[in-house]
Formats: sequence, C-alpha cells, structure tokens
Amino acid sequence: VVCERSDVFASACAVARAFPLFTRRSASSRRTEKKHVTVEFVVVDSDGVPVHITRIVDSPCSEMNTNHFLDEIKAVGSELGITPVIIRGEELKQRGFGGIYGVGKAAEHPPALAVLSHTPDGATQTIAWVGKGIVYDTGGLSIKGKTTMPGMKRDCGGAAAILGAFKATIKQGFKDNLHAVFCLAENSVGPTATRPDDIHALYSGKTVEINNTDAEGRLVLADGVVYASKDLSADIILDMATLTGAQGISTGKYHAAVMTNSEQWEVACVRAGRSSGDLTHPLVYCPELHFSEFTSAVADMKNSVADRENAQSSCAGLFIGSHLGFDWPGVWVHVDIASPVHAGERATGFGVALLMALFGQASDDSMLNQVSPLGAPANKPEDQMERDCKRRRLV
Repeated sequence: VVCERSDVFASACAVARAFPLFTRRSASSRRTEKKHVTVEFVVVDSDGVPVHITRIVDSPCSEMNTNHFLDEIKAVGSELGITPVIIRGEELKQRGFGGIYGVGKAAEHPPALAVLSHTPDGATQTIAWVGKGIVYDTGGLSIKGKTTMPGMKRDCGGAAAILGAFKATIKQGFKDNLHAVFCLAENSVGPTATRPDDIHALYSGKTVEINNTDAEGRLVLADGVVYASKDLSADIILDMATLTGAQGISTGKYHAAVMTNSEQWEVACVRAGRSSGDLTHPLVYCPELHFSEFTSAVADMKNSVADRENAQSSCAGLFIGSHLGFDWPGVWVHVDIASPVHAGERATGFGVALLMALFGQASDDSMLNQVSPLGAPANKPEDQMERDCKRRRLV
C-alpha cells in the first residue's frame, strides 16, 4: 500500500477489515490451509500500528453467549495482566442493576457486568468506555419478526469493538486510567422475561416503565454509564452500541451517529472518524425538546418514545444520558454503530479504529498521537480537512 503518512492508520484498518476471521464452512466447501497475508506500507516514515479487529460479532449466539463473551474478556485481561471485575446473575439484582438484570434474566446464560481496568501511575484523568453486549436480541416479548431477527447476533458489536480497542490501546501504551465496561445480556423469551408494563429500578435509582422490551440496549447501557460515574469516578464516559435501527436512516450505512454534551468532543469525533476511516456524523442533542418523549404516568420515564417519527436515534441516546443526568459535569459521548457494524452479512470491526484515534493523544504511539484530534499541537484548518476527506473518497 502506497500512501501518505497521515493515511497509514486508516489504510491499515481498511486492510484488516478485508480479512474476517470467523467461519464455520465445512472443509469440503473451503480450502483448509491457513492464509498468510503480508501487507507492506510505503511511506516516508512509518512506525507501524498493529490493529486488532474483533471477530466476536460474526459468531452466532450458540458460540458467543454471555459465558463465551466473558471468556473473551478474561482472555484479553490475562494477556494484559488485568483481572476483570464481574457482577453476574442474581448479584446484579441485589446490587441494583435493574437494567442489565431485567433484560437478561430470562436467558439460559445469566447477564453480567464486566470491567477491565488499566490504571497506570501518573494518570491525569479517568476514561470509561461502555459497550452494549446483547449477544442475541429476539426483541423479548415485543418479539421481532422473521425478517428482522436474523442478524441480531450483531447486537454485541459495541462491546466487541470496545474489547478490541481496549486490547490494542493498552498494548500501544496508554497514559491515563482506562476502564472498559461490558454490559452483557441475551434478550430472550421465557417465563421470567420482562413484560411490557413492568417497572425496573436502574442503577441510577430512577424507575423505568417498560413499554417496549425491544428497546433493551438503552437499559443495559444506562446501568453501565452510571457504574462508570459512581464506581469508577470517570471524567470522560463514552458508550458504544448497535442501539437503533433508525441510526441508518439518520446518518446512513457508513457513518456512526454521535451524540455528546460537549461541542468540542462532537467535532473531535467527526475528525477522528476521518482520520481512522470509521466515519461519524452528529445527532441532534436537545434534551429540552426531546426527552419528553419518555414521559410516564407511573414511573420516572418509559423506555421507548411516544412518537417514533421524532428523532428516534437522538431520543435513544438521551435516555442513556438522562441516567447520568443532563447536568453531569463530565464529558459524555454516545456512539450508535448499528449500521456500520456490518457490511452485508459480515462484521466490519467498526469502532476499534475510531476509539484508538479519538483517544490517541494519551497513547505512547506516535502515529496515534498524530491521528488524534484532541491534544494535537496543530489541527488542519476545516477547509483543508474537507479537501482531504473528498480526496480520499475519490481515490
């Protein structure tokens, strides 16, 4: 690959996406030997960045239930010398995680909150990445149809991306405290499944009237972001999720949707998308106009909007943010990757490169320092960024 140094990171990520790892094709229908692909980058001065692209999203739930996902987390922890914190099953209920527990309690394999923590000496801030890990989403009792349920193995894409990004980021050297929080559950149907009209108390202490069991991702993430704030004392919280089908309508198949309480971070997410190849575009952030969609007569809020034609993806993000509180003093970023997490029937690994670029200023790696939009010594003018973006699209 021949490219400018500024494009090496995005190019490497694109190459990695071209070689998905998961397959269950029989030996008779595929060549059995392993393929080894060597890619050479010709640049003026390159340090090289190994990019980890997760395969978890392609695995069916029979092979990637909550037990298996925890095994993946433990394996990454073992490789990095980190012991994960795991809260699971009835302990979730006892400790007040009504969102995660309520979504996953009907499944054969119990739901879990798992945390990997990197706490180096000299850290100046604490960052938490919170991932939606719904290993399969039937929709619950608000069950999906026969054409919309296939593919719901991908509903753990946010958590998978965070696991891949955490591993790669720590291996490259990360100077600040970084916590990866995984909200794991299978949204299943059974005698103990959550019913519409049930009311759950979430970790924030707020009560939620369930009017749609298929709006489950926001419930698990609400517990996750509040844990990141209350228990991990995070200054910056980013949640990543395959949250809404409406995301593809809002920002398209290739751009993740971003919502944040910080204008600086909104701009940074767009720039990080351009430099990494994981493109993003902002959503409307206007809680004073949109949060009323969740009004409930019997609880603090409902979990699904009254008007599905009123900025659905924005409202879903606001539900998560409301549990932190709209006056929360830290930085909160919500990234909805429902459409770009896959291309056709294969996972893309979307989110790994975005996170590495966005938080690259805290890395020991010189290339990640360069592609990061935050803390860089000098950013390109907006008009130059726009010209570069158009040029890359035409190549």
